[in-house]
Amino acid sequence: MSLESVRAFLAEKAPDLAVIELPTSTATVAEAAAAHGVEPGRIAKTLSLRVGERVLLVVARGDARLDNRKVKAAFGGKASMPSPDEVQALTGHPVGGVCPFGLATPLPIYCDVSLKGSDEVVPAAGAINAAVRIAPERMAAITGAVWVDVCQDRNAEAAGAP
Repeated sequence: MSLESVRAFLAEKAPDLAVIELPTSTATVAEAAAAHGVEPGRIAKTLSLRVGERVLLVVARGDARLDNRKVKAAFGGKASMPSPDEVQALTGHPVGGVCPFGLATPLPIYCDVSLKGSDEVVPAAGAINAAVRIAPERMAAITGAVWVDVCQDRNAEAAGAP
């Protein structure tokens, strides 16, 4: 069901994009990067967050980490992760295959500015072995995502800043 909903979404919004199905799991950033032959920063991971009563999706670089202060400032409260069952029920996608395409429930979608450093990213496509290759700006456009800055600053992190 999930893979089919992604295919239907892409057929309508981006018919030139093909879903890439692999024989191995791409459920983690490391598995996806190895399977697609890209560095982890080119994987676009989709995180499900609960802020109060709201659930939302944040798509970020695979090697980025959320900054709790930025998340709270951007979304108006402390974020927690919904359970895997709740994620599947809301998105229609299993954990490891969650993406902003073909959602079972309309959810707010945000793309972190960390994605803007790549000309192409590889988000999941509704299954733990499926993905697409897409420009970050295009992904945001076809999903109606809003750009936010909710991840830790990689330059500050590399320099040892907290």
